[in-house]
Amino acid sequence: MEIYPAIDIKDGRCVRLRQGEMDQVTVYNENPADQAAEWEAQGSGWIHVVDLDGAVQGEQVNGKAVEAIVKRVKARVQIGGGIRDMQRIDAYLGMGVERVILGTAALENPQLVREACAKYPGRIAVGIDARGGLVAIRGWAETSATRAVDLAKVLGDAGVSAIIYTDISRDGMLSGPNIPATAEMAGASPIPVIASGGISTLDDLRALAKHPGIVGSIVGKALYNGNIALADALAIGENG
Repeated sequence: MEIYPAIDIKDGRCVRLRQGEMDQVTVYNENPADQAAEWEAQGSGWIHVVDLDGAVQGEQVNGKAVEAIVKRVKARVQIGGGIRDMQRIDAYLGMGVERVILGTAALENPQLVREACAKYPGRIAVGIDARGGLVAIRGWAETSATRAVDLAKVLGDAGVSAIIYTDISRDGMLSGPNIPATAEMAGASPIPVIASGGISTLDDLRALAKHPGIVGSIVGKALYNGNIALADALAIGENG
């Protein structure tokens, strides 16, 4: 199971939110590239990055910060937040990002997902963020009427490399991941699932690693607060 330390960018800074609320912000590093270098120095081969402002506004806002991360580290970078057209996908992959995550676009424009997967095999992921089991979009500002598992089923044959599944109620709360919902997501579609939201202990990671179809875990606040040491998380990811 791959471990992805998270870097969420708001106003050019590395932050964490509570349940995705943009006014519930804790700043952990003024320089996201410095934070990425720290995670890489601790052994991470991947960095999970989200342009929070971009997710809400529907366009690239913190592109310079993302580019600085890519230039700074050799670790592979995946990026999400406000990526809703092929031009933005081209731009991010062209700057050296390894994988692009489509969220709102996956619900509103599934044809874009299919076209992007055909153009960039293995480099397109979909972020499915759920509030009460329903897909949330536009930086979690809106909740759709579509069930998260139903969206996963629709995209099952699109060529998506991974689904990043987030239970919004758990995000930034250190309350533990919603393992039943994440396992349901993994069973709903042949696409591998990366778990996100609420991971607070090494036991959380061990529990996720036992489920077939869950191939990764994104860890954010627990790393920044010291609840989890990245080296220990990586060891569980490698050995289960």
